[in-house]
Amino acid sequence: MIVPGPILLLGAPGVGKGTQAKELVQHWGIPQISTGDLLRANVAQGTPLGKTAKEIMHRGELVPDSLVNEMVAVRLQQPDTVKGYILDGFPRTLAQAHWLDGRLAMQTEALPLVAVSIQVDYNQLLRRITGRRNCPVCQTIYNVYSKPPQRAGFCDVEGAALTQRSDDTEKAFAERMRAYAAQTAPVIEHYRELGRFIEVPGDGQIAAIAAGIVAAVERLRK
Repeated sequence: MIVPGPILLLGAPGVGKGTQAKELVQHWGIPQISTGDLLRANVAQGTPLGKTAKEIMHRGELVPDSLVNEMVAVRLQQPDTVKGYILDGFPRTLAQAHWLDGRLAMQTEALPLVAVSIQVDYNQLLRRITGRRNCPVCQTIYNVYSKPPQRAGFCDVEGAALTQRSDDTEKAFAERMRAYAAQTAPVIEHYRELGRFIEVPGDGQIAAIAAGIVAAVERLRK
């Protein structure tokens, strides 16, 4: 098996990025590293970095790149990252991408990062998001277009009335898409210029999409 190295998984809201991350973790036997999880873990464990982050958040301020970078640096020192890892939510900015590239360049045996973008048609994403319904009792997720309940508006298991998240509207989705595009465009262009950017279709069965990602990454790593 080809060593995957560090992988940045990109995808607009609703593409199934989290699902694909789990598939890739299982296939390659590498960890998924989420900056959100790192931040919560550091705060919960009361680490020096976590205490600093907690103070910043209590002031209602955003945690700066420098602090997030330090948390990532500590996590990347763990032995389970030797073969590679899936990055979720990092790097978000061009500055973070440059920082990570510099850090990897200092590690003689480290492979350069590959950015993988999961592509799904806008209208299909819109249906995935706006059609999503949730059972407040058992947390089963339905979709009125692709996975409707047997009785419209009610959970098949609990019989409870299904709910819709307040941000699963067409307007909110459009705003999230604009924010995602603006935030990720510089990062995508950076890795595209380096020849380390891959686009993979996100339609179809979960396993087939994951297989497409694996094949694309391994072709680039040969």
